[in-house]
Amino acid sequence: MFTGIVSGQGTITSFQRTPDGKSAVLVFDAGPTGTGLELGGSIAVDGVCLTATTIDGARISVDVMGETLARTTVGQLTEGDRVNLERCVPANGRLDGHVVQGHVDGVGTLREREDLGSWERLRFSVPAPLDRYTAEKGSVAVDGVSLTVTAVSGPGDPAPWFEVGLIPTTLAGTGLGAKSIGDPVNLEMDVLAKYAERLLAFTANGSTGNGAQA
Repeated sequence: MFTGIVSGQGTITSFQRTPDGKSAVLVFDAGPTGTGLELGGSIAVDGVCLTATTIDGARISVDVMGETLARTTVGQLTEGDRVNLERCVPANGRLDGHVVQGHVDGVGTLREREDLGSWERLRFSVPAPLDRYTAEKGSVAVDGVSLTVTAVSGPGDPAPWFEVGLIPTTLAGTGLGAKSIGDPVNLEMDVLAKYAERLLAFTANGSTGNGAQA
């Protein structure tokens, strides 16, 4: 589990798809963020939870499966790109952001950004199936960064969106500060909202969802 508090940025050194194009191997320099990471350990790359398969100093290799390539921006990464990194939170760690699984739900795009002096307002598009999980003052992870939603589009809007405010620390310490209009971002919606929807669906159908008991 992660918290959406980016601990550093890494640099992509290699991205190679397999011959069938259905998976890939991603290599990046994690810098100090990779210190102490062991083989099989988890690290979030732009909000995507990946498993370390090879470690050579600060250089980390991970395998990327087809599902990840289809649902995230990882497949668009190229050598030299900078990415947000976060190590998984220890059991006794502080939950400074919100519960983030590193399981990206879809890709949005940056539609607007406005410099308001001491902070910036950013508006992102959100795929229509995910719009129902956004709520004003709720949480969302954008490229792995835990953010508070400050405004949302209305229900049924044909081009749904949400807005967030970024302080200078977030702008400087994550890749969001360098995003341009039209750039894609990974979105992970609040897992609590998704579970609530699932439970309500069972209630609406008059089903408890109980299966065989062990």
